[in-house]
Formats: sequence, structure tokens, C-alpha cells
Amino acid sequence: MGIEINSYNIGALIKTALDNREIKVYYQPKHNAINGKIQGAEALARWQMSDGVMISPAMFIPLLEELGLIAELDWYMLRETCRFLADEIKANRHVVTVSVNFSRLHAKEPDFAERLSETVDKLGVPRRLIEIEITESALAMDGADIIKFVRSIKDAGFEISIDDFGSGLSSLNFVKDVPASVLKIDKSLLSGNCEDEKERIVLESIFDFAHRLNLITVAEGVETKEQLGFLRTCGCELIQGFLFSKPMPENDFREALKLADSAPEAEDILLTLPPASATQLLLNAVFKRYPLVILSNLSRNSFYMMAYEQFSTRSCPSTGVYTELIVHGASTMHPDDKQLFSDTFDVQDQITAYENGQRERAVVTRQLGDDGVYRRVETTNYYMKNPASEDILAITLSRAIE
Repeated sequence: MGIEINSYNIGALIKTALDNREIKVYYQPKHNAINGKIQGAEALARWQMSDGVMISPAMFIPLLEELGLIAELDWYMLRETCRFLADEIKANRHVVTVSVNFSRLHAKEPDFAERLSETVDKLGVPRRLIEIEITESALAMDGADIIKFVRSIKDAGFEISIDDFGSGLSSLNFVKDVPASVLKIDKSLLSGNCEDEKERIVLESIFDFAHRLNLITVAEGVETKEQLGFLRTCGCELIQGFLFSKPMPENDFREALKLADSAPEAEDILLTLPPASATQLLLNAVFKRYPLVILSNLSRNSFYMMAYEQFSTRSCPSTGVYTELIVHGASTMHPDDKQLFSDTFDVQDQITAYENGQRERAVVTRQLGDDGVYRRVETTNYYMKNPASEDILAITLSRAIE
């Protein structure tokens, strides 16, 4: 290539490239981990100069970020992506959600969410089709400011994706606080064929907490069937990597979507569903009827709670000592039901009842919600032995009834 790109000339070069539309949008599909179908894509910048030479993003993206010139490229990528989606929608062709990367520098733009909304709306694209990717490092570096920035995007109706998770100093606290919908696992966590035991433990833990936070997971840089097989066991929803497809120009992406839309289902998904995904589906089904599920070890006097949309009260602890949970629960009951609730879920009484053959017990009480209203709540305990010990376990299902 005849032109050297450096920090002195990158500003002028990139402006010319944007004006001449030398920057092309390549789309890397995100495939369903089970059936392989395309369920989304990421928009990636590729610089094709007038003489046909392709410049790797590794040569110009870091320079633009370093010099604070990345913003215009981000907006350009959004407009080009929206143009593509709008054309596909007008032609009544199949489209999927496309994620667009935005630098943390945009957090300094006071009207970013408004400009984002206006740009997408003006080009006639539903906001649900645009996903905004923010890198994990941006969350860790900018703290509260970036969280406020992300919330404004979410409030405007756009989905948020945390990109490159695991590539730097991961902050689980920020992941908890950021209103994201998607967590993208960085390819650096996938080495070889996931044969290293420590690596597998780390990945399993990441997928576990992501699912418990109701985040959709995307694994980046998947290149082997062995990696895919392991990710399936973790319940990973989406795969992005050369195993399925490389980044491609929009014409190729259009054809890929067309083929994916018309392709028949290869096999019964239920037969290939990994255990983690099956468990998540089962849990979602249980939550439809019982928004409060508690797993307790009566022998060890401990519990873990899973509350869907916080059930009726937000003040209840999520884990801790079971007897203290019962005391707390009784305090939220109608005065006439407090003793009934306490007696029904007395730890020693439940253990004795189990040893005498009882496998379940239920009670209906009146519980005070955060809104100050008493509601009738049905609580049922199912008892069983821990398969790995002699501990007596209780699974509690609770729901409000008319």
C-alpha cells in the first residue's frame, strides 16, 4: 500500500474515506448455538481504498480511538447499517437485529440518546433492530457516568450489549448495574478446544451468572466443533465466529439471510437441547405460575431464593439462614396468619415430618406487598434428600392467588 497511516494523517484520511464511502460495512452473523440459524449480526468496519486495497481495522481503529476521532466513524456505521436494514424492510426481505459498536467517548455527548433515536427513526428502522455494543473496558473505566449513559440508551428503546467480556478487568458489579440484555464472551477465554479444566470452570461460571441475570449470551471467536459442543453444555445462546461464518459484505449477508430464512429445520431442537438450556426453559415455565422459588437445605439451615420480578416484596433476602427467612416472612404476614406461617415452616417440624413420610406441605396466608396491600399467597414445600448427602432439601413454590 502506497499510503502510510499514522497519527498525523489519519484524521484527513478517514474524513476522505467517509466522504467517499470507502468504509464498508461487513456483517458477521450471530448463529443460534443449537440449530445454526442466523439470529443477529454485528456491523464491522472495513476500509477499501479507491485502488481496491483493503486496510485492516487493526491498523486504523486504535488510532482513531487514541486521537478521539472514532465518533464520526461510529455514526457513519450506524447510518450505513440503518440504510441496509431499511432497504431490506422495504423489499419485504428477512432482517435480524444488528449490533453497532459505539465508543465510550460518546458518553460525553449530552444528547447522544436523542441523536441516536433521531438517526434511526429518520431512516425508517425500528429501534428493536439496532443493538448498541459497549465494551467491558468502557464500563470499568468510566463507572457511574457510563452506567447513566447506557440507561439513557435503554430508555430510548434500544437493546444494550456488553462486548468483549473477559478481555480485561471484568467488573461483575458494573454488569449487575448496567441495564444490558446481551453479554458477549470474549474470544480470549476460548483457547484450543476448551480442554483446560480451569478455563472450563471460568466459562461455566460466567454463563451461570449471565443466565441468572437474564442476559442473552454470545460467544465470540468460535472456530472448532469442540468449542461449540462445550458452549452448548453451558447453555450459550448465540455463536459468532469462523466456525459458522466470517464477516461478509452486505450482498453476501443478504444472501445468507435469504438462505437461512428458507432453510428447513434440520432436527428437533428439543432432542439437541443442552441440559443448561433445558433447565433454563423449565425455570422460565415454572416462573409463569410460581414467581417465587426457594431452594433450602433444612439440615444445614440455609436457603437460596430466586424471585421473578421481585414477586410482591423487594426487601426479602435472597440467600442466608433459613430460620431467619421464616422470621422475616412471618413479619410480612397478616397478624392472624403469622403463627400459622411460622408453625408450618418450622425447620425441626419439617425434618420430623419428612422422616415420618411427608413429602410436601402447603399453606395459604395473607402477605403484605410493597404497595401496602395484603394478598393471599399459596406456598408449597416439596421435600427430598440431597442426592450427594443425607441432607433434607425443600423446594418452595409460591404464588399469589385470587
